Amino acid sequence: MPKTIRNVYEQAISFEKLLMAHKKARKGKREKKEVILFELNLESEILKIEKDLREGKYKSGEYKTFKIYEPKERIIMASPYKDRVVHQWYVENFIKPYFVPQFIATSYAGIENRGMHKASKDVQKAMRIAKRNWSEYYILKMDVTKYFQNIDKRILWEILKKKMKDRKLLWLTRTILLSTEGMKGLPLGNYTSQMFANIYLNEIDQYAKHKLKCKFYFRYMDDIIILCENKKIAQERLSLLTKFLEENLNLTFNTKTRIFKNIQGVNFCGYKINENRIKIRNSSNFKFQDEYQNVIDYIKENKCLLEDEE
Repeated sequence: MPKTIRNVYEQAISFEKLLMAHKKARKGKREKKEVILFELNLESEILKIEKDLREGKYKSGEYKTFKIYEPKERIIMASPYKDRVVHQWYVENFIKPYFVPQFIATSYAGIENRGMHKASKDVQKAMRIAKRNWSEYYILKMDVTKYFQNIDKRILWEILKKKMKDRKLLWLTRTILLSTEGMKGLPLGNYTSQMFANIYLNEIDQYAKHKLKCKFYFRYMDDIIILCENKKIAQERLSLLTKFLEENLNLTFNTKTRIFKNIQGVNFCGYKINENRIKIRNSSNFKFQDEYQNVIDYIKENKCLLEDEE
């Protein structure tokens, strides 16, 4: 894998690749009005995006904002559909091939064939090894304060520039980064935001694995777990990682960050994990039950409608 990205932007622009990006962007949203309107003029819409990208005229549209309340209040920013097509194309052609292969093996969010289930199983496997090697050990659990809201765009830009040397690719990257006001925060809801967030914290992943030599280190987005031989090592690592996070990424760990004995197990990726079992956390279980009940209610409602039609 090349250390830098050069002369790839023009090669990646094609009707076929943009059409493929559209097909990925529309998954689960085919009945949305803006997707239907896009598909009514599919060829001309794709050709317009292709032309704008090639000529450097592409501009991000205005976001629609709304709130969700699971598990807590969050502001979601939805970009116009044509931007979501561009974001898919951007990630598939420039982020996944060049950045993702450099991520550590124990980073799980937004990466194919990983995810929350694999993360929980890998943590349990590591806990069993730690138990066998050390008998008792400590768990360092870290959580970044309001992560997406506090990502510094200037720092992210410098990280991306180290690898991106293609002038037009840098132009598009800058356009995406500046699609929201201010120099702090990435919009929740953008496909690019999740990938940029991974690239941002990859800096601390590399530091923990290669400088601090943390053998049992796991990250899912802004949640980090490290298994440590004793409390002193856990405290030293927390101190060094806190300093690195503040000085290099302009972030802090929140009050949920703590050190505790292995006997307590650990909450990670929606699971309560110890050496012997993995259980769905109560909060996750309640959410599942609510969603299940919503499905049952929906089926009952539509069954009644069908019976009325008969």
